[in-house]
Amino acid sequence: MGLDSKHLRARWPRLPVPLAPYVFLSPFVLLFGLFSLFPLCFSLYLAFQSWEPTSGLAAMQFVGWDNFVFALQDEWFWTSLGNTVWLATAAGVPQHLVAIPLAFFIHTRFAVLRNSVVGIYFLPYITSTVAIAMMFNTLFSTDYGMVNHGLKALAHWPVLHHFVPEQATDWLGQAQFIKPVIASVVFWRYLGFNIVLYLAALQTIPKELYEAATMDGASRWNQFWFITLPSLKPMIYFGVMLSVIGGLQLFEEPFILTGGKGGPDQAGMTSAMYMYRTAFEFNDFGTASALSWLLFICVAFLTWLTNQAFRNRHGPA
Repeated sequence: MGLDSKHLRARWPRLPVPLAPYVFLSPFVLLFGLFSLFPLCFSLYLAFQSWEPTSGLAAMQFVGWDNFVFALQDEWFWTSLGNTVWLATAAGVPQHLVAIPLAFFIHTRFAVLRNSVVGIYFLPYITSTVAIAMMFNTLFSTDYGMVNHGLKALAHWPVLHHFVPEQATDWLGQAQFIKPVIASVVFWRYLGFNIVLYLAALQTIPKELYEAATMDGASRWNQFWFITLPSLKPMIYFGVMLSVIGGLQLFEEPFILTGGKGGPDQAGMTSAMYMYRTAFEFNDFGTASALSWLLFICVAFLTWLTNQAFRNRHGPA
């Protein structure tokens, strides 16, 4: 015999209304505090300590600002930071310069196949980073890579003979080639993500604006320059901000492509890689925590600069 509503109310006491929101939010608050807030606070505390994890928590020694001073005087920190800024710029700027006109072209030229085309461009973003790194390792291989074979074929063209090397190039074994290779991989992977962002913004622009511009005799270029770009300013700001934050935290692609060591002369070592190596390879978690907070300050400062650049030029974002 089933229980009626009175029996259910008697068995399960009713939750007081003032406490209900806190009870329902408690799982999130608990998980957030355990896996986000506590590691953040512990990292800040650890930045002022000298500690090797193999010695246990009791081995911590307070050193004040020594970890920060050491990090700021460490030439490898500045080298990694310079590599990070170079990669973030070389991979981030072309993403938007290509994604904006490409998204406009897809939006205006593809009607039925639009989703399929966007899905093809978006596929690298959802592909495993390890699989992507293995693929590009094969492409840039010295002996059997398709890039070297393609350059050898282009070297026989009369116009390109003086610009393209005929001999195979060790793309991931020479310092001058590592950063361009990593930047090309990052560009290829995140281009589709930016296309999706701009395509979503393009679909919110009223068609009446383009119809009125066409009736007034505006060319396709004028419509793109005077209608599309001004309408995309909020999304451009959002996309550039994501590129700045993500570019300064770049880790997976250079780590896998360089075998976790940064390559010759540490040309491919980013700040996140150097922080990881300091913690797990050199067992200096105090300095690694200080490096993480210095990187956070750099990210916050460049994010503020980006915000100011858009605010001063285009008004409040």
